[in-house]
Amino acid sequence: MTLTPNRCRLVLITPDLEDVSQLSDGLENALRGGDVASVIIPQRNLDDHAFQTIAETLVPIVQKAGAAALIAGDTRVMGRSKADGVHVIGNAEDVYDAVEDFAPQKIVGGGNAKDRHAALSIGDTQPDYLFFGKIDGDIKPEAHPKNLALGQWWAEFVEIPCIVAGGSHIDCVDKVAETGCDFIALGKAVFAKIDEAALKVSEINAILDEKAPRFED
Repeated sequence: MTLTPNRCRLVLITPDLEDVSQLSDGLENALRGGDVASVIIPQRNLDDHAFQTIAETLVPIVQKAGAAALIAGDTRVMGRSKADGVHVIGNAEDVYDAVEDFAPQKIVGGGNAKDRHAALSIGDTQPDYLFFGKIDGDIKPEAHPKNLALGQWWAEFVEIPCIVAGGSHIDCVDKVAETGCDFIALGKAVFAKIDEAALKVSEINAILDEKAPRFED
């Protein structure tokens, strides 16, 4: 039996690839590398039909690996693909509507919190998690300092779990984990080289095992 690590866990953000076969192979490879809590699947520039096809392909792969599949932004695609939840792209009102419509049957989380006031407004809607950062904000090797600061503040004072977006290199992992956040979200740090995705996930989990604070039961 595999026990869920009692520390910060990894959330994957699928890479910006339109080739369904390449995307699914890369994701399967990553998920073989070790513990992954959930996978966020963004639409980006895909049209609705292509996004639906990708979601229906990736969701079973994620679920077979024991992770939660979260569709970013589109609740219709979430429902059709039988995903586990939705990552809301919007403000507190949008998160509130999603919570009202889909919780607790589905996981509902959101972000777009640029400061403490916005974060607390989203938190008031009682989502399953709050996301600090942008889905494609990993443009530098390190995590954005503002996201680290918000994640640390949130983890210290609010019970709702939070995800902090990391940078484009796994060297950012220890600093993100030090915030006390529940999850670290990584995209390019894992998928920059698809054939190395499993290795990166394994290395990230090793860093978290060594550096991440342990949570109380």
